[in-house]
Amino acid sequence: MDIVAGDWQPSFNGVADLIASRIEDGTDLGCGVTVIADGEVLVDIRAGYANRKKDAPFGDPLLSIYSAGKAVLAALVMKAVAEGELDYDQPVAELWPDFGAVGKDQLTLAEVMSHQAGLPGFTDETDPAIWLDWDATCAKLAAMEPMWAPGTANGYHPQTVGYIAGEAYRRATGRTVGEALRDLGLDCYCGMTPDEQARAGFMQKPPAPADLGTIDEPTKAAFLKPWSAAAKVSREDWMAAEIPASNMHATSLGLAQAMQAFATGRINGAAFVPDDAREAAMAERIAGPDKVLPFDLSWGAGVMRNRGGHLGPSASAVGHFGFGGSLGMADPDAGLSVAYLPSRMLGVLVGGERTSHLLDEIYRAL
Repeated sequence: MDIVAGDWQPSFNGVADLIASRIEDGTDLGCGVTVIADGEVLVDIRAGYANRKKDAPFGDPLLSIYSAGKAVLAALVMKAVAEGELDYDQPVAELWPDFGAVGKDQLTLAEVMSHQAGLPGFTDETDPAIWLDWDATCAKLAAMEPMWAPGTANGYHPQTVGYIAGEAYRRATGRTVGEALRDLGLDCYCGMTPDEQARAGFMQKPPAPADLGTIDEPTKAAFLKPWSAAAKVSREDWMAAEIPASNMHATSLGLAQAMQAFATGRINGAAFVPDDAREAAMAERIAGPDKVLPFDLSWGAGVMRNRGGHLGPSASAVGHFGFGGSLGMADPDAGLSVAYLPSRMLGVLVGGERTSHLLDEIYRAL
């Protein structure tokens, strides 16, 4: 079987060679890589194997993109803002009055999306299956007291940001995140049907947990409590649920097409948002040491900005990483979007050598 399949322009032979070498040496088991510039697909690679036995080709599976889905959520919100249904500066409580409890009444949508809400996770004992119950999760977040003064610091919200922004989106537009994403017609889903679940690819869990740095109460709530993520549920129920911040599934082509929203303001040749909406979404909302992750981060409205070069050499780049190594990136200066979806997960939260080497090779080809 071919180790690397798909299509790429000859100038990107180095990208194909890099992926082939990583499959051969075990750095990757299987992966999808897509590069789009101004709507033109320059690279669309499916490489490696479908399972640990390496007895079947990778094919074209839907892989979990974990937190890279936060950038897709940000694109949907960006469009709703462009169409006047949402406003980044509007307090979420104006749409969702119950959310204004215990000091959250002035918390804006932009502050929520840039991880300033002070709600990184639940602090009290909670059934970990709650994440599959949208209404119950939203009610608990509405009643929760922030762990720090909202709007004063960024602290990563691995699960909760999807519910808060998603509920504001639902109340403003009348559609859930999953419904709106389906309307785009991309191979990218939040809440999967049985037929889509049948396309879900094998994910090899990381050999070691991610380094979370100093462990304090916000970090524990976000990542380390037994209820910090969905547990004691079936894989099928988890895939069927809408968990916008962490359980979207996509092909690399689907994710790269979604990231064209930030790169060019267009998706599949159709206008998506005007330039001023992109500028508002990507503008820095807060920057500095994160209260949950051991990184110094710069946030737009739902996307990471390229502080520290994690997103390649372009200062204009934005995007989001997913647990295990996935990446959705957009470079507005070049009209470029990149998606990398590996099935072999590593214990990384932001960046890592696999993505940095891949981005270096892509920009070299450009």
